[in-house]
Amino acid sequence: MTTPATTASGRPGGPLVGCLVLLWVGGLLAVAWWVFGIGMHQWAANYSDEPTDVDGLRRQANHALLIGVLVAAGGPAVIAVVAYRLRLVRTAIVFLVLAVVLAIPGLVVAASAYRSLTPAPAPPGPPGHCVELSGGDTRCPGG
Repeated sequence: MTTPATTASGRPGGPLVGCLVLLWVGGLLAVAWWVFGIGMHQWAANYSDEPTDVDGLRRQANHALLIGVLVAAGGPAVIAVVAYRLRLVRTAIVFLVLAVVLAIPGLVVAASAYRSLTPAPAPPGPPGHCVELSGGDTRCPGG
């Protein structure tokens, strides 16, 4: 006879894994709602005469993408580890494969978002003021 806290095979831990799956799906929905809200603000900024911080919205969108990739690939990885520790090997394998499948395109998205968050440093240019050099005539005005 099985108790409510055990799986069909008689192993405990099924409800814990189920709660983790619900938590993961809820996290995905929360991140999707966050991205949707940022997209709506960007859309409204395009059709509004009011000044808006478009760069700030882009940074928020890139942060949301990075967190979305972390939730999408990290959730199944955590579930796989917990399922393996509870000796639910088939469940662990399924969620490990899901984590890998979601992580591969997620790395491309995360790399693009990270590059947008950290722009390349400006190339060194000429100084903004006149610099006198020793050993010759100077090209500075008034010098």
